[in-house]
Amino acid sequence: MKIKTLQQRIEAANREGRIARIPFLTAGFPDQEGFFRALRGLDAAGADIIEIGVPFSDPVADGPVVEEASRRALANGVTLDWILRRMRGLTPRLRAALVLMGYYNPFFQYGLETLAAEAAQAGVQGFIVPDLPLEEDGPFRSVLAGQGTDLISLVGPNTDDARMRAYAEDASGYVYAVSVMGTTGVRHDLPAQAAETVRRAQAAFGLPVALGFGIHSPEQLAAMPARPEAVVFGSALLRHLDQGGTAEAFMLPWQ
Repeated sequence: MKIKTLQQRIEAANREGRIARIPFLTAGFPDQEGFFRALRGLDAAGADIIEIGVPFSDPVADGPVVEEASRRALANGVTLDWILRRMRGLTPRLRAALVLMGYYNPFFQYGLETLAAEAAQAGVQGFIVPDLPLEEDGPFRSVLAGQGTDLISLVGPNTDDARMRAYAEDASGYVYAVSVMGTTGVRHDLPAQAAETVRRAQAAFGLPVALGFGIHSPEQLAAMPARPEAVVFGSALLRHLDQGGTAEAFMLPWQ
């Protein structure tokens, strides 16, 4: 059976009349076995794509919840090699696609060609690298493309239309639109500029747009004049899991 691309998975959800669901889960959080329970739970509860955060000691784009999750995962011995090895056995049993989200330094130190090959073997279909700018992403994008893996473009309210079009020239998979400038974290309301960022990204890319940073409930999206094709939620999920909740319970409002 042909594996659906990331773009196809989002488009399939949209044809069902819903926004695609993309939960973010830090690898090894709340602990190593708890991470795999949550991963299986998210998959069973209808996640279309799951972004797995690669723990890093200096997560400059992450808010306090994700930063603490990374710190605990690192303390528990979670490494990039551990993630790739453990995913190889699990991925064939998951319905959802997997994307790795992390900072460039660990990826570069691992070796880009080795990482691209091992990630593909582990069933990873995409990468998101918040600190890798357009002008420097060519080498990584090239080795990933050789494995059929997407490098997801990341844009925000401060990304002007010309730069969005420049990203769009080589973009694939989907576009990650940041709702607000700053770090990740739960926010009560989405700023008005979030809808404008989504609208501009949809016009520039011709790819599905996933909105993230600060998303915790479907109600936040209901009144948006320009709605994304997918939604990413991370900090709210991590907090829920840390308080003893299950992934299945968290996903209920999104079903």
